[in-house]
Amino acid sequence: MRLQSRLKKDIETGMDEVRNIEARYALRGDDLERSSIVPCHRLLSHQEKERVFLKFLRRYSLAQIPMLSVLEIGSGFGQNLMQFIRWGFDPSNLTGSELLPDRTEIAKRTLPSSVVLVTGDSSKLSIADGACDIVLISTVFSSILDDSFQKDLAQVAWRFVRPGGGILWYDFIYNNPKNPDVRGVPLSRIRELFPEANFTFNRVTLAPPIARRVGKTLPGLYSVLNSFPFLRTHVAGWIGKPR
Repeated sequence: MRLQSRLKKDIETGMDEVRNIEARYALRGDDLERSSIVPCHRLLSHQEKERVFLKFLRRYSLAQIPMLSVLEIGSGFGQNLMQFIRWGFDPSNLTGSELLPDRTEIAKRTLPSSVVLVTGDSSKLSIADGACDIVLISTVFSSILDDSFQKDLAQVAWRFVRPGGGILWYDFIYNNPKNPDVRGVPLSRIRELFPEANFTFNRVTLAPPIARRVGKTLPGLYSVLNSFPFLRTHVAGWIGKPR
């Protein structure tokens, strides 16, 4: 309780945004459990996101896939990078950048040693301009409440992408009234953050409160309800960099 009180006080006293993010995550509890796809509703949304991501990645040939350089900003426990390996990407061409050290340590235990994992502020990464074919950003910007930091990180991510490559994006677009530590990132904001990009977006992910109920009782209804765009809370997108 004393730690939580101190962390809440830190958030309120106006620390820089990186430390604010660290404090907000520390208050969340077991994020590893929350990221599990064992619950039915999470599995269904995960499979939907995977299908859309693979649709975007089909711009590359199967022969190109192992040679593509991928950076994930906010790589967490490593699940997304593991998925890239399953898709045929070479682990030695994968890099994960994660703010929280405990997440990086778990990722190191589960991912091949040839995957490069870096802990710290992703906006300070020492990566050459245009070094990455793909930059993955999944549910990262919704955790950044400072507009200027969002803009700075977007500029850094965009700089890393080589012409003809792109950013794979996944995040929610609506505010969560029950969680003031996150905020939605609507399409208009994404376009502001990447003004030079070519955009392809898909609305995805059945609203989690509905998906949880459906997953526990009638999982077959997930696809039926998800066919209504107004019930989808996230976007998955390809933010392409012109050649």
